[in-house]
Amino acid sequence: MQPMQHQMMGYDRAITMFSPDGRLLQVEYAKKTVRQGSAAIGMVCKEGVLLVADKRIVDKLVVVESVEKIFEIDNHIITTAAGIISDARVLIDRAQVKAQQHKVSYDTPVDTLTIVKDICTLKQICTQSGGLRPFGVSLLVTGVDNDGVKRLYETDPTGIFFEYKATAIGEGETEIKDILTKEYKEEISIDDALNLAIKAMSKVIDLKPDENRIDAAYVTVKDKMMKRVKKEKISAALTKYKKK
Repeated sequence: MQPMQHQMMGYDRAITMFSPDGRLLQVEYAKKTVRQGSAAIGMVCKEGVLLVADKRIVDKLVVVESVEKIFEIDNHIITTAAGIISDARVLIDRAQVKAQQHKVSYDTPVDTLTIVKDICTLKQICTQSGGLRPFGVSLLVTGVDNDGVKRLYETDPTGIFFEYKATAIGEGETEIKDILTKEYKEEISIDDALNLAIKAMSKVIDLKPDENRIDAAYVTVKDKMMKRVKKEKISAALTKYKKK
């Protein structure tokens, strides 16, 4: 075992303990958990915003309709996750309550950034409080704000967040981001964005042409309501881009 590995031993036993080179090892482990999660892609499109997620159902006995990877925070805000989905559920439940509290208090829909900041505040607290562990999940939070501005944010286990035009989390995220960097265009339509997302996933992940494998939803500027993509569209794109 290398000397550096000896030095690291013990520094990952508490979330509040820095290693000698200034790292929080438990947080780094949480990030690795996210990279092992099922892939998810978010894109800002001409008409609105789109999320596409891999359900990665491995048990044939599972009722596929019971598995969701895209969740509604409010009518105009949706989210998906990669990593430990049970951790994501806690954050999403909290975000849903925050959205309703804002609507009751101010009589106006909450903006996407307020939801993201609230999620990330809790994530950050869990990186500096003894007896806790980091949330082992990254979220893509996207929506159309009341002023019509389209937003897409990525949060990671540290509690930091960035706004994107297009991004990916989970399995094969680096390779998928490379494809998005080359092929994404700001004026892309929702239909073309769906095709691009499934094309990117098909190149990186072993996707079979099964529409039950993919969950996809979008919010348009026009109606600011979450809508799920029909299975026929997903099936057509999967068949088109399936690996030879």
